[in-house]
Amino acid sequence: QVQLVESGGGLVQAGGSLRLSCAASGRTFSTYVMGWFRQAPGKEREFVAAIGRGGIDTYYTDSVKGRFTISRDNTKNTQYLQMNSLKPDDTAVYFCAAGRLLARLQKNYDYWGQGTQVTVSS
Repeated sequence: QVQLVESGGGLVQAGGSLRLSCAASGRTFSTYVMGWFRQAPGKEREFVAAIGRGGIDTYYTDSVKGRFTISRDNTKNTQYLQMNSLKPDDTAVYFCAAGRLLARLQKNYDYWGQGTQVTVSS
C-alpha cells in the first residue's frame, strides 16, 4: 500500500511558475513509476507526465513539453512537477499517481493522491 500526498498548488498569474510535490509513504517508492494527471472543471482527468523508477526516463503530454519538468528523489520518497510558463488552460486539480508501467493510461496506476488545485489567472 502506498499513500500519496500532493502539495504546492495555488493561484498564479499566466507566465508564472509553481512546483508541485508528491510525498509517498512506505519503503517501496523506488519500485513505482510515478505520474502526474490533471482534471480541469467539466473535463475528464488527463495524463500530464510520468517518470521511471530511476528518474531517467520521462514522458510528457504534448501540451506541457518544454514547460513542465517531472523529477523524483527516491531518498526522500518524493516526486515533483516543476511548471513554468503557466497558462490559464493549465488550471486544474493535479493528481499524483504511482504505478507499474511508464504509460499515460490511468489504468496502469494503482495509487492516487487527493489532488492539489492549480489556478492560473490571465
